[in-house]
Amino acid sequence: MTQPDAPRGVFVTGTDTGVGKSFVSACLVHAWQATYFKPIQTGIADEPGDTPTITGLVGGRARAIIPPLYEFVAPLSPHDAAALEGREIDPARLCLPPHDGPLVVEGAGGVLVPVQGEMMMVDLIARFALPVVLVARSGLGTINHTLLSLEALRARGVPVAGVILNGAPAPHNQRTIETYGRTRVLATVPPYVVADADAVADAASLLPSFEAVTAPRV
Repeated sequence: MTQPDAPRGVFVTGTDTGVGKSFVSACLVHAWQATYFKPIQTGIADEPGDTPTITGLVGGRARAIIPPLYEFVAPLSPHDAAALEGREIDPARLCLPPHDGPLVVEGAGGVLVPVQGEMMMVDLIARFALPVVLVARSGLGTINHTLLSLEALRARGVPVAGVILNGAPAPHNQRTIETYGRTRVLATVPPYVVADADAVADAASLLPSFEAVTAPRV
């Protein structure tokens, strides 16, 4: 029997905006010497965007940094940010770039954020066919948000590689997510006073290898 091709990367999404997707993405890129790609960036009116931020955080550890396909000024969902500028996102353009080695793709917002028309972020994730690393807060409220996100992903048949918790260790929340979410918590990334390149390097040492994250689960 022919074995399916091994995943060439992961898709990093979160349970909410501001949950730590970019920091975790930087940690994964650093740990795996991966290529980074954020297809859609919003909110560049207030900050330079995640792609230059990742570039500054990982230094020379990234295999490559691929620029976004779309960038929008307003800090809104891709659908609304594009509409404000009189633009539309063409789903046909949303394709994975050619790359060598592991690829870390970062989404915008959570899994049910509108992208264009009826396309949600979860639909884009399903199209890319990469296993998901779901970033969630470790503390109060995370169980509901995390389980809902996992349910939405599985409803589209998206494979889930695991969850990374961002914040102070909370073993009770971790156990509950693993049990009711039928998944594994890959790591807990502790809070850092300053989220700089040193913090990324430290947190990256806590993460499992790319092969361990993407290996088929029995």
